[in-house]
Amino acid sequence: MERQYLSGFGNAHATEALPGALPVGRNSPQTCAYGLYAEQLSGSAFTAPRHENRRSWLYRIRPGVVHQPFQPYEGARHWDSDFGTAPVTPNQLRWSPPPVPGEPTDFIDGMVTWAGNGSPEAHTGVGIHLYACNRDMTGRFFYDADGELLIVPQLGRLRMRTELGVIDAEPLEIVVIPRGVRFTVELPDGEARGYVLENFGASLRPPELGPIGSNGLANARDFLAPAAAYEDVEGSFTLIAKFTGGFWQCALDHSPLDVVAWHGTHYPYKYDLRHFNVIGSISFDHPDPSIFTVLTSPSDTAGVGNMDFAIFPPRVLAMEGTFRPPWFHRNVASEFMGLIQGVYDAKAEGFAPGGASLHNCMSSHGPDADTFEKATQADTTKPHYIRDTMAFMFETRGVIRPTARALGSPLLQSDYYQCWQGLKKHFNPAQP
Repeated sequence: MERQYLSGFGNAHATEALPGALPVGRNSPQTCAYGLYAEQLSGSAFTAPRHENRRSWLYRIRPGVVHQPFQPYEGARHWDSDFGTAPVTPNQLRWSPPPVPGEPTDFIDGMVTWAGNGSPEAHTGVGIHLYACNRDMTGRFFYDADGELLIVPQLGRLRMRTELGVIDAEPLEIVVIPRGVRFTVELPDGEARGYVLENFGASLRPPELGPIGSNGLANARDFLAPAAAYEDVEGSFTLIAKFTGGFWQCALDHSPLDVVAWHGTHYPYKYDLRHFNVIGSISFDHPDPSIFTVLTSPSDTAGVGNMDFAIFPPRVLAMEGTFRPPWFHRNVASEFMGLIQGVYDAKAEGFAPGGASLHNCMSSHGPDADTFEKATQADTTKPHYIRDTMAFMFETRGVIRPTARALGSPLLQSDYYQCWQGLKKHFNPAQP
């Protein structure tokens, strides 16, 4: 049976769709098998340390340079990389889920920037986007030169045909498309909605485990890269590029997904969030959210990520005599949260699947009044099973700047602050 996926994060994978398409002993022979062209795709500096070096050799029907000149592209009107410099509100913000568009809209044109920080030119920071679409990218392909894309489906499946192979993803799976990889998106269910993190910084990778040891969190073997699968198709196609925050398009007379074989460490991959091995407290206190990190983009400061992707999956809370939900907190980091399914255990209502919230640097947040009251009265001698849920968080070291479009959206819940107004005063100096 033909393999569809290759297992293991960071492995130097090798895959060919035709026997003998991969050269032996050298990356760029004088002539390649089947009349293919050799092309290197580098996702890091040539001199990056071996364990951080991201590059793949592609053996393709035509080299990527075969296209007409780029011209400005006027689509993707709501996808931005300029997050402004004005002061940012410290208010806690929450949005309802966006609707699927009524007009035919594909994955690229259905992208709306909600927040972000940093810039592609500085190679630091992130863009946070929501997508909602109802049409395949027929005859259209895309690549992002500004950053890698972490795609979190919430509604509807995605079929992502990339230069290096095909990735099928459903809600509760994530997909990472590295900087520069060309792809197109099809919608098996006719419509889709979800979240996208555009990472301008260092490439995402699983966090170090430290005292946890060699097992736990996201295991390397569960990250899946696509096996080689090529298209030898001629016709009229469009390639769209995102570069320095702008969008460009050019004409092609062939499909750019014509890689017959490849090997290396720079490739798209997917991960099933249901495989995450949750680590938590079994004595007292709720652990820091960093214990739920799936992927991190390191920064130039040791121990501080450019961004972290954490999830809050089904789990068992067994701590006794302690407050089990997330505690009230103020962080130096900023948190953008989304909900894929179910109910988040720190919010009784208002945070719906497909929605989002933003709690910026030093903005107080935590469980709402109803959740607090229930948690303080719960019987902690019995375990609490949290089922059928999946929330996630994009956490960054920089302030996350919501866009004017997000702040002016009718989806913004103006009454979000009310969820904490019911917190009562319990203080009594005469009763310890």
